[in-house]
Amino acid sequence: MIDLEVPKKFVPLVRQAGSLADEVFRPISRKYDLAEHEYPRELDLTSALIDGLSDSGASQGAGARGSTNAGASEKPAGVGAGRREKKEQGNKNGANLSSVLSVMQTCRGDVGLTLSIPRQGLGNAAIAAVANDEQKERYGNRWAAMAITEPDMGSDSGAIRTTAVKDGDEYVLNGEKIFVTAGERAELVVVWATLDRDLGKKAIKSFVVERSNPGLKLARLEHKLGIRASDTAAFSLQDCRVPAQDLLGDPEIRTEGGFGGAMQTFDNTRPLVAAMACGLARGCLDLITEKLAEVGVEPDHDAPLHRQPAAAARLVELEAEFEAAYLLTLRAAWMADNGHPNSMEASMAKAKAGRTCVEISLACVELAGASGYAETELFEKWARDSKILDIFEGTQQIQLLVVARRLLGLTSAQLK
Repeated sequence: MIDLEVPKKFVPLVRQAGSLADEVFRPISRKYDLAEHEYPRELDLTSALIDGLSDSGASQGAGARGSTNAGASEKPAGVGAGRREKKEQGNKNGANLSSVLSVMQTCRGDVGLTLSIPRQGLGNAAIAAVANDEQKERYGNRWAAMAITEPDMGSDSGAIRTTAVKDGDEYVLNGEKIFVTAGERAELVVVWATLDRDLGKKAIKSFVVERSNPGLKLARLEHKLGIRASDTAAFSLQDCRVPAQDLLGDPEIRTEGGFGGAMQTFDNTRPLVAAMACGLARGCLDLITEKLAEVGVEPDHDAPLHRQPAAAARLVELEAEFEAAYLLTLRAAWMADNGHPNSMEASMAKAKAGRTCVEISLACVELAGASGYAETELFEKWARDSKILDIFEGTQQIQLLVVARRLLGLTSAQLK
């Protein structure tokens, strides 16, 4: 079963990621928040460091990685439904857990900069989730963004209107995509499109599109509340021709569970987003603990809350919320590494961590007083950055729907 201690083999990775947050990301965090859309050149060195660690076997990378998870399905499942029996080889701490632990550390420094590390995009998780071995080999060392959301689509991934029409050995894609993280900077964009609008979500597939493809046109870069170091793009696809071999996974339209392969992407990325939220929350808590200690306010974890200063009591409450989010995130990643279906747990982690991150960041702004609202500290920036972690990769409300469906054993049609 899961061990709550950081595995020994990941300790060097966690330390290096922590140093990256403290020594590289935090010093330039404000700079690239103000210089929105400017590429952080310091990240080229970071990328080279990650490549070196990966080549040496010391690291699985700092971003989205693959999964042994076989569990995404649109079929209803109750508590524990679809679970595999415990494997004979015992516990495995693999790429998912290492990615989650390293992302937590780098996001103590800056979430936007973490999302801007080359070749660590969310699209890489989509490739890892559903690509065949040949595709994984071909795209394994390239930076991939992920394009799902469309205008007027809302949070329903099954309502995608972008079309993919087979034409000989190619697919022709037409449509619009918005809110594509690292869309301008990435080398590849994983585009979700439907093979047949009349068949709904069953016909939705994902395609790897070269960023240089003339049919993939950058419409604009968004100006955002937070994570400004990370570019967020909108694209139009106009007769965008993609080789048939770049369709990820099974090209056939399945009447049962056909959407599961595409949705398995979220089982990989939602624990990562939860880890980002945990990292940002940890950064807030560490800094506010330090600031309160400077004025003589330190929590006593052995004393009742009502006998402590209000600020100390509030800090204890926030630490408890953080621990809950942290443990849920570790569980979701550990399950993926050990081959257990984790759709419900990934949504639990993402829902709890996203909400907790927002609560902690805003509470720390309040606890810091005037400095919490000023640009002299990072509290106000972290508060702005936090909200997106409760929204992207599925909003808070969508996560709660996923969890409810799994617990109650209902389909999406039965519980909307």
